[in-house]
Amino acid sequence: MTTVAVLADIHGVLPALEAVLAEPDVQAADRIVLAGDIASGPQPVETLDLLTTLGDRAVWVRGNADRELVEMARGQFDKQPPDAVSPWAAEQLRPDQIELLAGLPTTVTIGDVLFCHATPRDDEEMVLVDSPISRWAEVFSGLPDDVRTVVCGHTHMPFARQVDRRLVVNAGSVGMPYGTPGPSWALLTQDGVQLRRAPLDATKAAERIVSESTYPGRAEWVDEYLLHTYSDTEALEAFRPRAQA
Repeated sequence: MTTVAVLADIHGVLPALEAVLAEPDVQAADRIVLAGDIASGPQPVETLDLLTTLGDRAVWVRGNADRELVEMARGQFDKQPPDAVSPWAAEQLRPDQIELLAGLPTTVTIGDVLFCHATPRDDEEMVLVDSPISRWAEVFSGLPDDVRTVVCGHTHMPFARQVDRRLVVNAGSVGMPYGTPGPSWALLTQDGVQLRRAPLDATKAAERIVSESTYPGRAEWVDEYLLHTYSDTEALEAFRPRAQA
């Protein structure tokens, strides 16, 4: 079996990305799947530039935040921005980076594993670790029978659970983890799935972002997402109304 490291929801946090890419098992992985929401954050250009150096080892999947960056950059986004950093990040991207994000697929299948951002059918649909089987069955209703594992991100909280003989894995978030501090990622091997966290000095990472990023709200951003970690309880309570749809 191909060994796959899954990095989801990097959100333009370069120090966190570097910490995960430095992990020995990521360096040794056959493929590195980037499971969406890659660049929307305080260091979008630098994050994309680093990821492109991975070459053919990288398997790119587009998330809702990546789609929104493209729409903003092209003047096609006609809704309220989801946060303050996204419009700024969209303005920073080079034309080649906009084209890169615009051309990404929403799902990729390797063997019997399907990788997506939120769900296989929608890049912002919300399904949680404690969503009922009936909800998961609805979300997976169009999947081919030979897809036995679905790997996603989107909610920034890692988990692995069974859903009617399928395995569902959420790789968590590299750049904005909820629950436990530290960049989270997943490793898929012939022995199964491991949910991992990379070591990161949050204070040094925050200082570096404040020093290197030109995002006007970078100090407030690192206070909220690097120097503080939302608990899984807080996140689940916030997301649960959206997961009922």
